[in-house]
Amino acid sequence: MDLDELRRRLTQRSAPVFSVYGDDGVGREDAALTAAAVLVPIVVHASGLTVVFTKRTSHLKAHSGQVSFPGGRAEPHDPTPEFTALRETEEEIGLAMDRIEVLARLPDYLTRTGFRVTPVVGLVTPPLELAPDPREVEEVFEVPLAFLLDPRNHRRETRELQGRTVGYYVMDFEGRVIWGATAGMLVNLYRHLL
Repeated sequence: MDLDELRRRLTQRSAPVFSVYGDDGVGREDAALTAAAVLVPIVVHASGLTVVFTKRTSHLKAHSGQVSFPGGRAEPHDPTPEFTALRETEEEIGLAMDRIEVLARLPDYLTRTGFRVTPVVGLVTPPLELAPDPREVEEVFEVPLAFLLDPRNHRRETRELQGRTVGYYVMDFEGRVIWGATAGMLVNLYRHLL
């Protein structure tokens, strides 16, 4: 998929008929969750489109060592989820807000840990000029968008959690494991672009 097609599909399509709404066992009745937003940063390289991910530092209390999108909790003064995603991205990886073109908002995703996450898709033109916050981010890396949109790379797994079997999506790329909420949001992006 090229940039023009991506832009057309994101800006002209309505939400998918079916989307991954949240972690298994999290339902729509859980409305009083903590608001958060993440950026799905799509980088426009001459060689093709990629998506930027972070690997969280291992000393963090929550989700340590996990692969995620840049983003975080909404602050009371944040006017929109888009602003939250851009602000948090700048704080986490140093990507300036004015370098990102917001294209779309994907369906909210509810997490088992009590967050209602709004994924915001944005375009970034190189050079990236990143400055990751070492307190939060161990690594920043890119994955080709074509790999992430290939349904053959969307694997479902289950595990026991607090006495229940829960399911989640997993995507493996060059030794990096993208799973849980981040993978679920990527599946929603794929479904949105169909």
